[in-house]
Parts: sequence; structure tokens; C-alpha cells
Amino acid sequence: MGASSGGMSGGYQRRNARRRASKGVMSEINVTPLVDVMLVLLIVFMVAAPLMTVGVPIDLPKTEAKPLNSQVEPLSVSIKPDGAIFLMEQQMTMEELSPKLKALYALDPEKEIRVRGDLAASYGPIAQVLGAINAAGFKKIGLETLPGGAPPAGSDGQAAP
Repeated sequence: MGASSGGMSGGYQRRNARRRASKGVMSEINVTPLVDVMLVLLIVFMVAAPLMTVGVPIDLPKTEAKPLNSQVEPLSVSIKPDGAIFLMEQQMTMEELSPKLKALYALDPEKEIRVRGDLAASYGPIAQVLGAINAAGFKKIGLETLPGGAPPAGSDGQAAP
């Protein structure tokens, strides 16, 4: 008869430890691949975020107004120097703009809308767009500008030559 000097549990623990070591069971999670994937996603979104802005290139006036904090992406109406009107990125005429704005207002009456008028655009088309937005029923209307900087040359209250 053989007797164990370490008690009943001593031999059991050693055998169990040998079994666990031979099976190769890991009790830790390797987070390195997760961190690698998250860093790649972060870089992708950092590069893609500036590209998701409204795609109509216009020269906005510069002001010292503070940016608005908005949780929801507003609608954007852009007016280029030649008088071309864009609702988001879709070009349209003034006759097409009014019914489209009324339909958008019917979907969401609380939607904010921003007008982006080019610095070289004449006041007439911008005023017509503002009138169409108001006639559609929108209450949250804003004029979009670029932050910082002094007013452009010739803006001392008189028309530039």
C-alpha cells in the first residue's frame, strides 16, 4: 500500500496542473490584434471625415462668429458666383428648389438649413434662396461663413470697385 505524504489534494493538484499545461489552454485574451484594428479604423475615419462635407466648392466670407454646436447634420443650400444653386450637392433651378424645400419641410419641420453664398455671388440669388426657404416654412435658417480673419478688402460698408 502506498501512502501520500502531501495529503489527498497534493497529488491531484500536480496532475491537474500537468494536464492544463499539456492542453495549451490560455486564460488571457491577446488584445494586440484588437488594438491594431482599432488604430486602423481610427486613421480611416480621420482621413474620411473631412471628405464628408458638402462638396460644392465656394469661397465663403470670413467672420469672427463662433461655430454653432449642432447634433444633427443641417440641410445646405449653396449659391456659386454664377448664380447656380445647389441643394446639398444636387444642382437645381429656383423653380425646382421651392417644391423640394416644401417637401423637405413636410418631412421634418424642425430641420435646420444653412445657406452658403459665395463671396463673389451677387446678393440677388442669395436673397431669392432665402425667400424660398422662408416660404417653405423653415424657421432655423443660418448663413454659413468661414471662422476667423478680418473682413475682406472693400467691405467697409461700400461696394467694392
